[in-house]
Amino acid sequence: MNFLMNLNPALQALVGTTFTWAMTALGATTVFLSKELNRKLLDWMLGFAAGVMIAASYWSLLAPAIEMSEGGPLPAFMPAAIGFLAGGLFLRLIDKVLPHLHVEAPIEEKEGLTTTWKRTTLLVLAITLHNIPEGLAVGVAFGAAAQDPSLGGLASAVALALGIGIQNFPEAVAVAMPLRNAGLPRFKSFWYGQLSGIVEPIAGVLGAIAVFYASAILPYALAFAAGAMIFVVVEDLIPEAQRHENTDLATLGAMIGFAVMMVLDVALG
Repeated sequence: MNFLMNLNPALQALVGTTFTWAMTALGATTVFLSKELNRKLLDWMLGFAAGVMIAASYWSLLAPAIEMSEGGPLPAFMPAAIGFLAGGLFLRLIDKVLPHLHVEAPIEEKEGLTTTWKRTTLLVLAITLHNIPEGLAVGVAFGAAAQDPSLGGLASAVALALGIGIQNFPEAVAVAMPLRNAGLPRFKSFWYGQLSGIVEPIAGVLGAIAVFYASAILPYALAFAAGAMIFVVVEDLIPEAQRHENTDLATLGAMIGFAVMMVLDVALG
């Protein structure tokens, strides 16, 4: 923690999102251990990831955005509501344009612009799309810590990075294993799995710089990241976790994931 305190917000965000990418890479290494992962375990892990993201969206992003807006020219809930909806709309627009394919979905269900790209590329792009709001959330949190330490400061941003990193592990498993099952060699499956997380440091640094030098947008930016993450949860993680009828396991995973992220944020922040 002392090491991070001596860095500017952009470098703090880079360190935080490098950790989240490293957890993505760690999850992708599971392809070296097995060709297949138990479906029930994978659905539990997807539910866990969804729970972490839901909790992070409120405890680390929306609640600080509302608190920061108190006493401003608009009702305290307004910037959070505007930013939240804008984040979801932003992801929806990218979802409509960027060619991608959700894990385990048949190739006929690919989304975005028409393309002849291979299934492998479409799967990686889908997970990459998910990692944009996660990296942005971590970066904005570090930028917010520098602007207004009263909102939990650096510890809260670190808690968010830890939570996002933890849930990146099952997400990486969810993309690397299907690639391995599709016949790709182990190293290529690992490479594509970890590559999906490389966008997080980029989004994180950009988010930290944006809110640090334009403090007026801070509550909107926090809520924007929350809206983007909730879009990913509702549009993909939960449906994917429920696809194979392991409803109870996926739900239990979501509950545990939410509790873990809540404890991290409250205990550290």
